[in-house]
Amino acid sequence: MKRFCSIFSQLLQLFPRLEFEQAVKQHRADRGAKGFTSWGQFVAMLFCQLGRAHTLREICGGLASCEGKLKHLGVGEAPKRSTLAYANQHRPWELYQTVFGQLLGKCQATVAASGWKKKFRFKNKLASLDASTIDLCVALFDWAKFRRTKGAVKLHLLLDHDGYLPSYAVITEGKQSDIKVARTMKFAPGTVLVVDRGYNDYTWFADLTEEGVFFVTRLKDNAHYGVVEKRPRPERGPVQSDEVIFFFSLAQAGREGFFRRVEVWDEDKQSALVFLTNHLDFGPTTIAAIYRDRWKVELFFKALKQNLKIKTFLGTSANAVHTQIWTALIAMLVLRYLQLKSTFGWSLSNLAALLRHQLFVYRELFAWLNQPFEAPPALEGIHDAQLVLDLGP
Repeated sequence: MKRFCSIFSQLLQLFPRLEFEQAVKQHRADRGAKGFTSWGQFVAMLFCQLGRAHTLREICGGLASCEGKLKHLGVGEAPKRSTLAYANQHRPWELYQTVFGQLLGKCQATVAASGWKKKFRFKNKLASLDASTIDLCVALFDWAKFRRTKGAVKLHLLLDHDGYLPSYAVITEGKQSDIKVARTMKFAPGTVLVVDRGYNDYTWFADLTEEGVFFVTRLKDNAHYGVVEKRPRPERGPVQSDEVIFFFSLAQAGREGFFRRVEVWDEDKQSALVFLTNHLDFGPTTIAAIYRDRWKVELFFKALKQNLKIKTFLGTSANAVHTQIWTALIAMLVLRYLQLKSTFGWSLSNLAALLRHQLFVYRELFAWLNQPFEAPPALEGIHDAQLVLDLGP
């Protein structure tokens, strides 16, 4: 009979120790460490996310109760609560940003090898940019400025629609505007970027056009523009208008550029949706379908908050909050990787829930992943055995 280490240990094999130690050296994360290494902190925080441990006591107690199995995780012993809290507060969170990037590369390679079928026929890279606010108590997190009586941080995230993987993330104070962060990002020429109306900035749209980046968004109702060309539209179907336009504000600033305004009737909402793009060749229904697929980034934020520990925090410092959010993003990549590799039709919520109960089970990971409801080979026939108790005379 084959013997396996725990499923949690097999998941940690996604993070080669040599790569991890290179990241540790890069960020000098183990400087001044006394026994409790960055790897030990990473194992504890990943257990927090995948095992849904709510407090430092649950993390340390949960690992300590499996102490006989910790050697398979590369950890000598479970950390003390004060030790883990100190590490979260002082060890640079940038380490986990680097680890996230390392795992993202593996996930992208898996998507490419799996022959991922794109939803659209065009070959351009499709990505959605959005942000989500994570509420905090202003009395405890006084550094997270948002409102007078409320604190928050904001997670800005770029979702790659090839595999629906989070490909880039930035964490800021809650009051930071979405468009200000978007202006700092660079996108490969040919990328189709989907954003909501919170990112409406005509100067930024002109910059994207000059960089060869396409965008699709909703046009604001008070937009001030002129019509250059009215394109023919199908007599039947949801498309109500297709126009080439320019913005007066850009013209006055000496920035030439033509955009496209597409109006489509939404039968479900019984209202017209007006889209804005700088791509002049896509069909109008394709423009509407691209924007509709932006909903995937909303679903990503929903799954992140529902299945991982990101609403409440183990520490109150900015470093501790950043560390916990980045380990949540790493855990999300782990779940997406398992979904991509599995032949079973997992939903992300079911996978996260069942994996939580299997972390310290000694079983081959992908055998369980592909056939989660079949008993392990070692347990076959256990119910057929007779249990005889010698109760004496």
